[in-house]
Formats: sequence, structure tokens, C-alpha cells
Amino acid sequence: MAVTDSAADAESGSESSPDTDGGQHTRNPVMRFLRILGPGLVTGAADDDPSGVATYSQAGATFGNGLLWTVPLSLPLMMAVQEICDRMALATGDSLGKLIRRKFRRGVGISIGVLIVLLIAANCLNLAADLNAIGQGMQLLHAGPAWIWSIVAGVLILVTVMLGSFELIGKIFKWLCLVLLVYIGVLFATHVNWSSVATGLAGFQFQLSPAYLGLAVGVLGTTVSPYMFFWQSAQRVEELREEERGGDDAPALDDRPAREARRRLRNGRVDVFTGMIFSVLIMFAIIASSAATLGAHHKTVSSAAEAAKALEPIAGNFASVLFALGFIGSGMLAVPVLAAAGAAGLSALMNKNWGLDKSPRKAPLFYVLLGIGMIGGTILAVVSTDPIGLLILSAIVNGIAAGPFLIIIMLISRDRGIMGKYRNGKLAATLGWATTVLMCVAGAYGVWYTISGG
Repeated sequence: MAVTDSAADAESGSESSPDTDGGQHTRNPVMRFLRILGPGLVTGAADDDPSGVATYSQAGATFGNGLLWTVPLSLPLMMAVQEICDRMALATGDSLGKLIRRKFRRGVGISIGVLIVLLIAANCLNLAADLNAIGQGMQLLHAGPAWIWSIVAGVLILVTVMLGSFELIGKIFKWLCLVLLVYIGVLFATHVNWSSVATGLAGFQFQLSPAYLGLAVGVLGTTVSPYMFFWQSAQRVEELREEERGGDDAPALDDRPAREARRRLRNGRVDVFTGMIFSVLIMFAIIASSAATLGAHHKTVSSAAEAAKALEPIAGNFASVLFALGFIGSGMLAVPVLAAAGAAGLSALMNKNWGLDKSPRKAPLFYVLLGIGMIGGTILAVVSTDPIGLLILSAIVNGIAAGPFLIIIMLISRDRGIMGKYRNGKLAATLGWATTVLMCVAGAYGVWYTISGG
């Protein structure tokens, strides 16, 4: 949760006093930092879901450290886009779906609604693959058949989301992020060629081949995904509603004292930037460790479960178990995010109540859409014989949708009538539009590469 305090608190000089976020203002810098973390950290961690793990593992296994340049490239792009999404929510008190409704005429809004429906479908496929990976991970840990654990995970997540309070769910999300740190352990459990890592990061191992460029598009599409845009703004709005001055209408920055608004904006950026750094750090660890093990032994993998299994004879059982625990935990985090992101976007676009902080009775459409995604994804996870096919199909849809959604975000975030003095500055506009162009080109190439049989 972000931390703010009023001028009165500052004048009193008290060490611990209630703040507008319902937390406690403390002089302990570590505790202040941890309380700031929220939607940005969760979004960044959810980006490293089992499908991301599979993509990064495949990158390391196939091209060694040759795709590590995508790590430093992705970080500023992710920071820019997610900061814009977060600032839009903070400045207006509205989620991305509601802002789309405010910005565009009905005809354009309907077209965007179709895109969101496609996003929900892609998320459902991705969700199914993640549940499948959770089941496979439990099977690798000798806990029983994969299909049983896919069902257990799907039911457990759905019940928690339907019945749990937003405060409880938020805490669960934040603690699940820690599971991803096991990939750092995998990195140190392997023998990494750091000179090769350095040249890979600098882009000196770049290749101009269709297969290489196709996988590069997959890596970029995994790091800059449309569901992240919706989840960032939606969870931030839900967090704002939890404040004492919150409620059905989340307080906007202009509704706050100037000093508090500046602190809220600053804390939001700290949260987002921390989450994106965390995300690409895990991305780096997976690619580098996969390159040092699977790539060095020329073992091709196509799923997170295959990567974990293939690690065992090379890096030992410890690395294999850590890898499995990582994508089980990341799957448990990403599945509800995937299900809720599109549901929140479409519900808000249709001017209906939404949010994990509301009961199913108060937000029926949101929970119906969320339930359809969860149930459909669970069924697909059990009956599907080609989880990688699900990921490829979802990647195609996400690749098509990312560019248009980024254009929408950039048009809203530059609108003075909506954003006021919090509209994009030169740096945000430059990085935001650069990301938009890159993802439009990458998406177009990804579609061509897939259709052409690559």
C-alpha cells in the first residue's frame, strides 16, 4: 500500500500516526518502502507467470545468452507504460476501462470492447496453460497427478477471489511475489559464463534469422502484455477505495492536498518501478540460468515443466525443485490477475460495478466474467493435450492487441481534459510512443511469423 500523511501529521512530528491509506506512518525506511509496494509489484511479478518462464527458458535453451539484450530494452519500456497506467488511475480515480468510456465515442468504444473480449479469450487460454503448469509442477514434486492439481488450484483460486476480502487478496498477492526469488537461487546453483552474459546483454550476440526474431517477439510480448495495463489501473483504483476517504468513487489526486498528492504520485512510481525491476531481474535469471544449463547441453524445452525436468541431470535436483516451486507460485499469482484484468476492463467499459473489493451481489457482471474465465481455463487445463499450443494462440492475440491498447492508453494519458496537470510529460510521451511503435511492429511480425509456419 502507498503511504501518505497529512500536513497535520507532519507538523505534529509523531512517529506513528494513521494516514490516508489506513496504514501507519513510520520513520523506519524499510517498513515505509514495503508499505508502498502494491499494484506495481504484483503486476511485475504476475508478468513472470509459467508462460513467461517457458518463453524465457526457451530463449536461453535455444540461443544461449543471445536474447539477453531484451532485458535492458524491456525495463524502460515496462516502466514507462505501467507508470502511465498507474498515473492515469491515481490522477482520475478511474480504471482503464472507465477512462476508455470517458475518452471515446460509443462507436469507437464498441470496437475497443471487442478488443477487450479478445483479450479475455487470450487470458483464458493463458490461464489454462498456467493452471496446467501448476499441475505439472506438483507432479514434478511427486505430489500426485497433474490434472488433479490443476483442478485444485483453479477451484482454490476461484473460491479465494469470490469470498476473500480485497485486503486479504492483496496480502496474498504480495507474499506470493517472494516465491519468484527462487529463480535467483537457480541462477547461483548453475555455472554461469559471465563474460558471455555481458556480451549478450550488450546485444553482441544478435542474430538476423526468422527463428531468432520470432522468439525475440515472444519475449517482448511476454513482458509487455495488455492484461498488465488493465490490472495495474484496476488494482490501484481498488487500493484507493480502501482509503478512509475512498468508497465507490476512488479519490483522485486533485481531491487531495497538494503535498499529499505529490507524495501519492511519487509512491506510485516507486511501486511501479520496483515491480518492473523485480520482473526483469527474474527474467534475466531465467534466461541466464537456462543458457548456462539447457543451452550449453543443447536441450530444447517448450514449457516451464520441461525446463524444470531438464535441469535435474544438469544442475542437480535442487535447481529442478527450485524451478518447479517458482512456476507453481507464479502461476498461483498470475491466474487470478489474468482472470480479473479483462473482467474489470469490460465491466468498467460497460459502466457496471467491478472489483475484488466488491461482493458478487454488488458486481455481478464482473464476477460472471471472472468465473467464466476461471472455470473455462480450468476445464481447458484438464482436457488440453497441447498446453504450448494454448500459449502460442494467446500470444498471437496478445500480440495483436498490445499495439492498439497502447495507442488507446497514450491518447488518454495526453488528454488535458481527463488528466489535467498529470498528463504525460516529454519523457513519458517519448518512451510511451516508442513502446507503442515497437509493439505494433513486433506484433505484426509475430503474426506473420506464426502464419508463415515459423
